[in-house]
Amino acid sequence: MRSFGMGKSGNEEMVIEKWTSEAGLFRMPGAWATLLLVLADVLALEVSLFLAYLVRQALGFLFPAKVPLEGLAPLALALLLFPLGYGLAGLYPGYGLPAVERMRRRVQVTFLLYLALIAWNWLFSQEDWSRSVLLMAMGFSLVLVPLGETLVRELLARLGLWGVPVLVLGAGKTGALVVRKLKEDGVLGLRPVALLDDDPAKWGMEVEGLPVLGSLELAPIFVRELGVRHAIVAMPGVPRGQLLDLLEKYGGVFTHLILIPDLLGFSSLWVSGKDLGGILGLEVRQRLLLPGSRFFKRIVDIVVAGVGGLLISPLLLLIALLIKLDSPGPVFYFQDRLGKDGRRFKVVKFRTMYGDGEEVLAKLLAQNPELRAEYELNHKLRNDPRVTRLGRILRTFSLDELPQLWNVLKGEMSLVGPRAYLPRELPKMSGAEKIILKVLPGITGIWQVSGRNNVTFQDRLSMDIYYVRNWSIWLDLYILARTIWVVLTRKGAY
Repeated sequence: MRSFGMGKSGNEEMVIEKWTSEAGLFRMPGAWATLLLVLADVLALEVSLFLAYLVRQALGFLFPAKVPLEGLAPLALALLLFPLGYGLAGLYPGYGLPAVERMRRRVQVTFLLYLALIAWNWLFSQEDWSRSVLLMAMGFSLVLVPLGETLVRELLARLGLWGVPVLVLGAGKTGALVVRKLKEDGVLGLRPVALLDDDPAKWGMEVEGLPVLGSLELAPIFVRELGVRHAIVAMPGVPRGQLLDLLEKYGGVFTHLILIPDLLGFSSLWVSGKDLGGILGLEVRQRLLLPGSRFFKRIVDIVVAGVGGLLISPLLLLIALLIKLDSPGPVFYFQDRLGKDGRRFKVVKFRTMYGDGEEVLAKLLAQNPELRAEYELNHKLRNDPRVTRLGRILRTFSLDELPQLWNVLKGEMSLVGPRAYLPRELPKMSGAEKIILKVLPGITGIWQVSGRNNVTFQDRLSMDIYYVRNWSIWLDLYILARTIWVVLTRKGAY
């Protein structure tokens, strides 16, 4: 292997060989990754059709006409064309697409293609497809297709067989942040493998476990000899002229070049580039602050909380009975929380603690400095002595939160939103409340699906700010879907 011009360190080839063998450029070929995603989509679509057929047969008392199984064959064949739509939407393999965007595209394409099938059958086809089966298959597909795609991505990412190698240009704080975030989100499919930086003092160092291999002049060699086609420019502090020269120099080398602007902490999910007469602009859409978005979100909250509350009412009654049998005290627990615009309201939960819990906590924290430090960092204790036996089970599966559906119906909370913070936490929010308290708090939120109680207080603030700035109905649907998964796996619960 030729020398990469890392200076006069004398071990250039050894460093490169170590990098290629351990950090690895091995990646699953794009064709194989795409094939697995196509197979997952086809399987989800066909399973949805079969489930719809079974439900239709089970509801035969409502539909007198029988649907023969062999009559589904033309529809089953038509579903094989759906991957073409997913491919045109950029979902194969979809490296670099955030989870929310992937879900949005898959749901929209699936819905539109089913509408096209219904229109074709109505206008042109000689086949008499069952409309009930078709509609139910669409409903199942809207859930199973995104779920199947997510499971395939998760599996391949955990096996290290997913993604493309990415070179990070810039080994400063921003470069380290980029590497860390990409490593945390392996499903995104952008795998950082090394960094380059023009500062000789950084050559040979490791940033987040990856080597800084040399100057930016090595970039073309990585493309030509090692097949790295993706790069991220993580140097927001570089002067404008120098940055333009860098983009001009390497913009034609990599097939995919991402620039990290000097706007860290700004909205990111729904930012789009705009051409303003040859001037690049970034359009930021903070939709959750718009009256129309709030009205739509409120309608969804009322419908889901109302219908959901009625459906789970037997479960609520059972939990209330078990609480009375487990320990003395009331069934419900009311606590002051900060709502929209800082207004206080009483959040309602199932009681999970003993009646003298606050006294027990104060005494425990006074006697144990380590627990006091844990409580000051997370505002929670992993092994909280105040929690009852039943309370631990309720907290593990977040069942204690169910009565908050009443807060949603009253308009004090939303199904999805920032955390409902305690009034005593307001001084520690360090100005974040100016953004977070502009919207209703939620029963679940982005921090709950990103580690739950394993997330520090400051991380919760950052995630809640991200939610407010990046809200869309698709983000809410993604968080609701992730909430079910997190609760079932009990990740971060205590």
